[in-house]
Amino acid sequence: MTQLQALKAVIDADGTLAAQPNNSDGAFFIAAELNKPATPAFIVWRTDVPTKDIKKAIFWTEYIVRSDGERDAFVLINSNGIVNCADVNVRQGFADIFSGPGGVNTRAALVAIAKRSATRAEKALATGTGSDASPAAMGFEGNISYQDVQDARAS
Repeated sequence: MTQLQALKAVIDADGTLAAQPNNSDGAFFIAAELNKPATPAFIVWRTDVPTKDIKKAIFWTEYIVRSDGERDAFVLINSNGIVNCADVNVRQGFADIFSGPGGVNTRAALVAIAKRSATRAEKALATGTGSDASPAAMGFEGNISYQDVQDARAS
């Protein structure tokens, strides 16, 4: 199913959204509704975790006892200023770097900042369960526009 068809299915399945006029006013209303947080919360992996947030999450007593290789890997993961935690390899890297009992607090903190709640539109275009224990992968990230809604309704 294409993204536009998935959005159309969400619109058609919601009586309030489906009842909106098929014009720009209706499209603006629908876009605003679909850009609201999904209820209940639908958890996704973040693709845009700033390294400044990662540095705040670190338990430094756990970091300083890491091996040189682990610290080098940590620096490499964070070298672009933004970390894509939706990347399985990145999450595995964090788990490996902070493995064992000496990294448990940092591992938990990194997992916590790697997740966020999705909007209704992001939920419609994501794959996975969307639970806190098993976040979904986003197929689209951000806000949809009224034009996206008009395109979806026309599909």
